[in-house]
Amino acid sequence: MRILQVITLCELGGAQSVLVNLANSLCKQHEVIVAAGEGDGKMWNLLDGSIQQEHLPSLRRALSPLHELKAIKEMRRLYKKYKPDIVHLHSSKAGILGRVAFPKSKVVYTVHGFDSIRIAYRKYLPIEKALQNRCQAIVGVSQYDERNLRSEGITNHVETVYNGIYPPVPLNNNPFERIQGYEKKVLCIARVSAQKRLDMFLDVAALLPQYAFIWIGNQHEVTEKHTPNVFFMGNVPNAGAYNAYADVFMLPSNYEGLPIVIIEALACGKPVVASAVGGISELLDGSNGFAVENEAKVMAEKIAYILSDRALYSRMAEAARQTYLRSFTVDKMVDGYMRIYERI
Repeated sequence: MRILQVITLCELGGAQSVLVNLANSLCKQHEVIVAAGEGDGKMWNLLDGSIQQEHLPSLRRALSPLHELKAIKEMRRLYKKYKPDIVHLHSSKAGILGRVAFPKSKVVYTVHGFDSIRIAYRKYLPIEKALQNRCQAIVGVSQYDERNLRSEGITNHVETVYNGIYPPVPLNNNPFERIQGYEKKVLCIARVSAQKRLDMFLDVAALLPQYAFIWIGNQHEVTEKHTPNVFFMGNVPNAGAYNAYADVFMLPSNYEGLPIVIIEALACGKPVVASAVGGISELLDGSNGFAVENEAKVMAEKIAYILSDRALYSRMAEAARQTYLRSFTVDKMVDGYMRIYERI
């Protein structure tokens, strides 16, 4: 089978991680081509050498009618060049333009977090509705997304395939070695944005001064006032591997799909406390962590509870690891998508 994977940005992120894991697994038995638009290009470095790479210069996140028309032409040229059996679109911009450019009989479209459209960019919802018949499958990465797609009137061939990952590659040294004098370490991996609620992270840290709170993912120096137990480490490669040196993973957020960073924490056997948004409640069930309302006091109480008893912590850590093995491996994800590809 010849499979073309298309995504808007070629930088690193959750959707790109899914595409890389999927493509690198599929290329063992199928011919795989990956096409992407703008970005820093770090995604390309993670792809297997057998995968054909195609840059789409006009595929960009920002709105531009001229670039979008050019991107559609670039996609059509790509289709003529490879004549793929399956075209798998990732992310909303590639999903919109790709459903215009490619034959609908070949197209699978994965919505990597429908709340990014339903809540954050609702003006694009009519376009999503109009294009729902221009593909053979619309995939949500959580049951939450599938329910909301249907409730918004997007019902054509909608189904769920959970994201899958490989466990992070272990680090050679303890990256937190210089962070001394704290009982435990709480890790968050996220970009600094209004969505990711840095303010709540800082409030929780202030409530638990005995623990170190470590944020990975800030692109620039953080100027917000914070307590001495907060540490910012910038944007680092293989960030998921830092879970091995933390005790609890935390993710405050206003909306999510099915966060890769939480799955990475579970794969490392780390209990999680996160906002009860998007598909997070499908990851955390009380045995492996807690999905809670966006209140600093509640998050702080759950973190303190997990860390209060060694036996309790050990049980939750093992439950976290088993959750990953049961439902969120790359093999599970590939099986889900192969069923769709084969049906098409």
